[in-house]
Amino acid sequence: MRLDKFLTHTGTLTRKQANAAAKAGKLCVNGIAVKRSDIHIDPENDIVHYAGQPISYHKYTYIMMNKPAGIVSATNDPKQKTVIDLLPEALQKIHLFPCGRLDKDTLGLLILTNDGASAHNLLSPKKHAEKVYAFHCRRPVTPQNQEQLEQGICLSDGYQTKPCKIKMEQPTSGFITLTEGKYHQIKRMFEAVDNQILYLERISFAGIQLDSALPRGAWRPLSTEEEAAFTRTIGQANDLTQDAESSKNTFDE
Repeated sequence: MRLDKFLTHTGTLTRKQANAAAKAGKLCVNGIAVKRSDIHIDPENDIVHYAGQPISYHKYTYIMMNKPAGIVSATNDPKQKTVIDLLPEALQKIHLFPCGRLDKDTLGLLILTNDGASAHNLLSPKKHAEKVYAFHCRRPVTPQNQEQLEQGICLSDGYQTKPCKIKMEQPTSGFITLTEGKYHQIKRMFEAVDNQILYLERISFAGIQLDSALPRGAWRPLSTEEEAAFTRTIGQANDLTQDAESSKNTFDE
């Protein structure tokens, strides 16, 4: 792998920045300063330093983002700001994409990665990965409404939702847990019982909890434990033939 590609892949520098860093003497490979960023290295065995700091190599990148409202869950959009635009320039260059999508006005936990196989595997309906959302709706949820929603309800297009779990905190607010992800599903479910979602925030996905210390619009790498939770079922899959594009186009709510 070329050194500049390595630095881009790790989200350290863009290729232009890597070239400038090499000329400035800020790059070392195995303790030796290099003046060119196009040299080839072994990312698994060579030790790379930038400005005196070691750069760790990971085949894939996993990012937790606290998605704000008004941002599109997409890799690019000609008219609207996307979640990728919230990342630093170096990370925008390594082909990250959202693992499932949140509606433009839905807040909260979003995982960004370039690991297409794990993302597709996790989003597979066969995995029954739980997604938990905090919600606020316009009208009180009656016990009958809650039972209808939890048992599965027929949406306007005829789709019958799978059973879910709802925990009410107040008459118009609570938490809903789904194991599937159809387009605008929660909003359409509440419309089916003559109600309207006013606020929706994902707080958990496949056991990964939204970091309460992460400000809205901010991001951080997944911890070792969170990364393990994200990738733990990949070895069980035998037919992961779809690429990252299949995961990019899957909605979670």
